[in-house]
Parts: sequence; C-alpha cells; structure tokens
Amino acid sequence: MAKLRILIVDDAVVVRKILTESLTSEPDMEVSSAANGRIALAKIPQVNPDLVTLDMEMSEMDGLTTLKELRKLYPKLPVIMFSTLTERGAAATLDALAAGANDYVTKPANVGSVAIAFARIKSELIPRIKALCHVQEKVAVAPRPVKPAAPVAARPGTIDIVTIGVSTGGPNALWEMLPLLPRNLPVPIVIVQHMPPMFTKLLADRLAGQCQMGVKEGVAGMPVLPGNIYIAAGGSHMVVQRLGNSVVIGTNMEPPQNSCRPAVDVLFRSVVSVYGQRALGVILTGMGNDGLRGCEQIREAGGEVLVQDEASSVVWGMPGFVARAGLARKVLPLGEIAGEIVRCVNQRRQGMPVAIAC
Repeated sequence: MAKLRILIVDDAVVVRKILTESLTSEPDMEVSSAANGRIALAKIPQVNPDLVTLDMEMSEMDGLTTLKELRKLYPKLPVIMFSTLTERGAAATLDALAAGANDYVTKPANVGSVAIAFARIKSELIPRIKALCHVQEKVAVAPRPVKPAAPVAARPGTIDIVTIGVSTGGPNALWEMLPLLPRNLPVPIVIVQHMPPMFTKLLADRLAGQCQMGVKEGVAGMPVLPGNIYIAAGGSHMVVQRLGNSVVIGTNMEPPQNSCRPAVDVLFRSVVSVYGQRALGVILTGMGNDGLRGCEQIREAGGEVLVQDEASSVVWGMPGFVARAGLARKVLPLGEIAGEIVRCVNQRRQGMPVAIAC
C-alpha cells in the first residue's frame, strides 16, 4: 500500500523535528516539511501531499493566511491546524475551521519534553491524519453495510429534548445546521462537541450570533429551557438532571469515556435517565464511536435517533457506528437534519408518533 504523504508546515525547527520523527515512525507515512506558508504553497505541487499540518502562528505567513491561499488552489486537500491552547489560539482555530480547515490539534504545552510531545502526537494527531485520509476505507476488504433500523412499535408522547453528539468537522456542521432551527422550537437542545476548554465557550458565543435559538455554554445549575441550545464545556462531562420540577445542567470531572471528556455517551445516558422515550438523539460527523452506547440506550427507552450520512460527514466514524448498528431511524445529509428535527418534534406534539423505518 502506498504511504501517506504528509506535509508539515511550521516555523519552529524543534516542532518540525518532533513531528517528522513521530510521523515517520508510522510505517504507512512519509513526511516533507516547510518552514513557512510561502514555502509550503510552492512545495505542494512538488510533493503532492495527502494531508497538510499547518501551524497557526508563523512569522513569514501565518497559518490562516496560508490556509486561505491553499484553499483557492486545493479545495479538497485535508488540512489539520496546529494551535496553542489559549483563548487567542482557540479564536484563531475557529477562524481556520470556518475558512476550510478540516480539524485541529493543540500543541503540547512543553515541546522541550520530547516524550510528552511524542505521546500527544501519537494519541491525537496520528488518528486524525488516518481518519481524514480514510485509511480504514483503503485497507478494509469490504465495508460493513448499514443495517436498517430495527422495527419497534410507534410510541405516543412528545419529544421533549434533542441531544446531539459531534466531533471532527463539528464546528462547521453546527454552524450550518443550528441556524436553520426556528426560534420557537418547543424543546431544548444539549450538545457535546469534542473540544478543549476555551474553545467551547468561543464556539457557543459565535453560534449565539448566528442562531435563532439562544446558545450558551452549559454551566452547572443552569435551567434547561425550550428554545435554547446548551454546549458542553471542554474538559468536563455535561449531564442533565432533575431538580424538583425542573431540569438543570450538571457537570462533573469523572474519568473520560471513549477517551473523551466531555463524552457524548455520558450526556445521552443522562438524557435517557431524565426524559426516557421523549428524547431525540442526533449523531453528526466525528471520529471514533462515542455516542454508540448512548444511542442504544435512547432506542431501548423508545426514543428516536438520526445520524448524518457519510457523503456530508468529514469523518463517518461516530455516525457510521450508529448507522451500522441499526440504531438510526434515518441517515440524512447534513442539510436535511434540522428540518427532520423540527418534523420529529412537531409530529410527536401533534399526537402523530414518528413512524420507525424498517
């Protein structure tokens, strides 16, 4: 099998060295590097990379400027941004995702510790590279077919909450989907987007300026109200919990699940415990299988599940696992999911239970 060609763009010699050594330790990767954006743009036609890692802060041509120029010439070339875990870095990363970057990885805080830097690259960067380059599709003998949703009896009653799980490619998916939801949607929406601290607050703030519904980062004790969207804060799990006659946001620092905190499964499990069959679960683009167990619990309780289709997903990991398990009532392009959410909520509220596809 041909090796993946990775182009590293970073003006720090030590970072280029660590990235090169880490990636070339993988038998299926070969690496080229460039010290700034101008060199990288000139080098792309020569090395024909399968993916580019792009530093955000460079003196010659910064990462965002380089990305915008790259996208004019190579609209489909996967790009992973390398950003700092700061508010400035988070804001720049969201700008880059809006400008066409596929994903991002935060830099190790101390690149002087080679062992720590290697471990971070192994656990965070390499899986993203392989997912965006569809390595699993290339080596698979035959992809498992999507199972039809298991038939269950239609259940009466309303949908009282929508819970969404999303990861790789998620910010752009949320920017596209959430503004299509009406201001008067009579249910709340709770979301886990895999992101570190600071990133989720900025994401919520940006969505608040685009959406008809209210958008907030979830804070412990915050009431869960119709017409509002709550995004889990990076670094902690978010749950919903009943408090008297109200439902409120809860947070905790329990261990990561599926290597994630916040985790989709944690949120979905809490939604089932409070709302039972009155929950609608939605899984959007993302790497890994976080959300699979939560969707199983929603379906077992009598709720509904929708997933994004493969063609419109940046990575069809999370939605693919759910679809292949036969848990999704519908598998839809991203552009149709907001409309389907509204239909599901309205049909249940009109006493017309949503038919389960068989």
